[in-house]
Amino acid sequence: MVGANTTPEVLIVEDTLSMALMYQQHLKKSGIKSEICQSGELALTELRKGKVDTVLLDLQLPDMNGLDIIQEMDGTNHNITFIVITANGSINTAVDAMRAGAYDFLIKPFPTEKLLTTVRNALEREKLTTTVQVLKTSLKTNQVPGFLGESPPMLAVYKMIENVANSNAAVFITGESGTGKEVTAQAIHKVSHRRDAPFIALNCAALPENLIESEIFGHVKGAFTGAHEARKGAASQANGGTLFLDEICEMDINLQAKLLRFLQTGQVKRVGSDWSEDVDVRIVCATNRNPMTEVAAKRFREDLFYRLDVLSIELPPLSHRGKDVILLAESFLKTYAAEEGKRFLSISPEAQELMLDYHWPGNIRELQNMVRKAAVVYDGVELEPHMFSLKTVRSNARNDEYKLIGVAGETSAYTPQQSLKTTVTVDILQPMTTIEQTIIEAVITSCNGSIPKASQILQLSPSTIYRKRETWIREDLEQQSKAG
Repeated sequence: MVGANTTPEVLIVEDTLSMALMYQQHLKKSGIKSEICQSGELALTELRKGKVDTVLLDLQLPDMNGLDIIQEMDGTNHNITFIVITANGSINTAVDAMRAGAYDFLIKPFPTEKLLTTVRNALEREKLTTTVQVLKTSLKTNQVPGFLGESPPMLAVYKMIENVANSNAAVFITGESGTGKEVTAQAIHKVSHRRDAPFIALNCAALPENLIESEIFGHVKGAFTGAHEARKGAASQANGGTLFLDEICEMDINLQAKLLRFLQTGQVKRVGSDWSEDVDVRIVCATNRNPMTEVAAKRFREDLFYRLDVLSIELPPLSHRGKDVILLAESFLKTYAAEEGKRFLSISPEAQELMLDYHWPGNIRELQNMVRKAAVVYDGVELEPHMFSLKTVRSNARNDEYKLIGVAGETSAYTPQQSLKTTVTVDILQPMTTIEQTIIEAVITSCNGSIPKASQILQLSPSTIYRKRETWIREDLEQQSKAG
């Protein structure tokens, strides 16, 4: 069964041919290429070639135990994701597999959707791991100024900044308020060939409509009441450098036409002047709105949008950046402790847990303000939970409908009012932690293994569920070690 013309995405190691063919057929219908090996030795031969990174592995093989394959490949330089299949439903088998290095396990019999979900998750994990390693390697010697964080979404942003920096094309930055759009614009400028020229920033939402044209293009003396002398606009001040227009979607529709003309000609015409002047600027703009929605509503010119949206950077919300929250909080704490003459050195584990669970509707700005307030009001070696307060209402996390990105990238909707069609039986004499584990695992199973979807039903953040599951596996490993 080995030796297909196309490189497989998954290697199926299963000695029962009928079962292997069934797995292969299900994967094929889902667009996943696979090959079959019916013995451990044949599987090891294929894996040593380094062409397959994801393996669907039955533990009971005719010539060896599947765990032996995992352990042998663990000592090589091949980074392989193993999904273990076993007919033994005991926790011992699962723990042994996870201890040996398996990514996940399936217990026979299992539904087709569970198979597909697990395999897709493994494939996505492999792609993400490869991407992160490439990004980390490429950014080691070229850190992006003004940023702190190592999460995959931010590594992608760093790479994009690196790629667009030396272009003269316009950049459109989108993202929620407080995600660092101006910091991104400054970073693009600082790593570009324009770094020694001016960086001029204008907030289009903060300027009165009757002044914004003058602020961008300048004016001549007497152009309007109060124009007692001629003044250069931001476009002329930024000549040779970068002009950053923040909250661009707030710009008056009539002024948008003049901005479009400026982008097309490279010339500015001051308010009240009869002549134009050439300027050389790189335009970077940003908005916290959905620009396509603004275009559809006729509040933003479509031709201007496509002129500005040559290169796009979307900043992730802080809630999507994982442990970057702690890195940022520790950095802020160090800065503000020094400013306030306080003793703070670290953040307690309990405080970190709260920060990781919180949705951060105000993003980095909210985190920064929270840490600063705590540093002003309190003192101590560790930042403790009682030293700060987080909003109890999670912005965007209680909507009537959630948009969930599936493992294959598809978008689906889930409404909290939908009933969960599953029955969970628990022993009320068991510890609460055991009952909690039973319920959480039942919900995940009912969601076909989708933790993001289960998190919406349980009203818990995905990171909380992941950490709980890691804790349960670790506890099982410890119990096995003690028993052994």
